Amino acid sequence: MADLLSNHCRVLITGGCGFIGNNLIRKLLQFSSLKIFNVDKLGYASDQSAIKNVLSNMKNADKKRYKFFHIDLCNLKDVEELINFTKPDLVFHLAAESHVDRSIQKPSDFIDSNINGTFNLLYSARKLFDSFSDEEQNKFKFIHVSTDEVFGSLGAMGKFSEVSSYSPRSPYSASKAASDHLVSAWNHTYGLPTLITNCSNNYGPWQFPEKLIPLAINKAINGQNIPLYGDGSNVRDWLFIDDHIDALIMVASKALIGKRYCIGGSNEKTNREVLETICEILDQSISKETSFKKLIKNVKDRPGHDFRYSVDSSLIQNELGWAPKYNFNQGIKKTINWYLKNLLWSQEILNK
Repeated sequence: MADLLSNHCRVLITGGCGFIGNNLIRKLLQFSSLKIFNVDKLGYASDQSAIKNVLSNMKNADKKRYKFFHIDLCNLKDVEELINFTKPDLVFHLAAESHVDRSIQKPSDFIDSNINGTFNLLYSARKLFDSFSDEEQNKFKFIHVSTDEVFGSLGAMGKFSEVSSYSPRSPYSASKAASDHLVSAWNHTYGLPTLITNCSNNYGPWQFPEKLIPLAINKAINGQNIPLYGDGSNVRDWLFIDDHIDALIMVASKALIGKRYCIGGSNEKTNREVLETICEILDQSISKETSFKKLIKNVKDRPGHDFRYSVDSSLIQNELGWAPKYNFNQGIKKTINWYLKNLLWSQEILNK
C-alpha cells in the first residue's frame, strides 16, 4: 500500500473519527509513511478510541505523523486556517451527517454539515491549490466520499452505476447529492482535481451502534427486541469496511482526475435476511434456550423508505483492479466476533 500512495506526503481526512474515517486512518498509520491530519467536530457518532488503539502500539517517532484537529467544517475561518496550516496534497472528504432517520427528524443539521461544510472545504482547498506550484498541483487530489443513496431507489431489477441519474429521496441523500454536485462543479469550473466515490452500505468493526447491523447485534446480546422496518423486504448491497478502505486507497492512487466510481460489495440482502443471519451466528456462539430470531420484531416503516439499492462496481474493478475480498458471511462473522469482544466499547460510546 505504501507504494500506491508514494506520490503523496500529507493527507487531510475530514470526519476521521467516524466509522469509515477511523478505519482509513488506522490503515494509513499502519501501512504508510504519510503525515495524517484528522479533522472532526466530534459529534455524537465520533470516536477516537480506534485510532488511539493503533497509536498505542506505535513508536513515538511514528506517532508524530498523526495530528488531530477539533474543527467544525461549518466554520469557514477555521477551515481556511486548517488548510493553510496543513497544506495537504491529498484530501479524503468523509465528514458528513449520515443517518437517514436523523435526517428526517432534523434535516437542518444535514444541510449545514453536508452542504455548507463541503462548500467551505472546497473553497479553502481551491485557494490552497491556486497557490501551489505546477509540481504541487500535479500531485494534489480531492476525494469526495459519497453514497449510492443519491441515485434514489431501485425496483426488483437493475443496479446503480456511474451514469445513473440522481434521484435522492431523503434529506440525507439530498444533502449528499448536493455535495456531489458542488465537488463536480469545483472540478469543471475551477479546475480543482477532484474524484467522487459512491459506496453501498458499509459494515464492520467500530461502527456506531445505531446502524442496522451493530444495533441488531447489541440488541440481541442484551435480550432486547430487534427492530425490523416494515416487512423487512428492503434490499441493500453490503460492503465490508476493509474492502471500502482498499477501494478508496486505490482511487487515490490510480484514478484519473474528474472520474467517479461506484463501490459495492456485491452482497445484496433483504433487511430480514441480514437480521436472521446475525441471529443464526449468535445462536452458534451464545448458549440460549430459544433462537435470537425470536427477538426480531416488525416496527412501523421509515417514511419514504427506499426499496432497493444495488451497485455495479465493474468500472472500478476493470479500470483500477479493485474487487471486494469479503462475501457477506465472512464479513458478518468477523463483525459479530468483534462486537462480542468489545461489548464495553458499545456501551461507552452510546452513553457518552
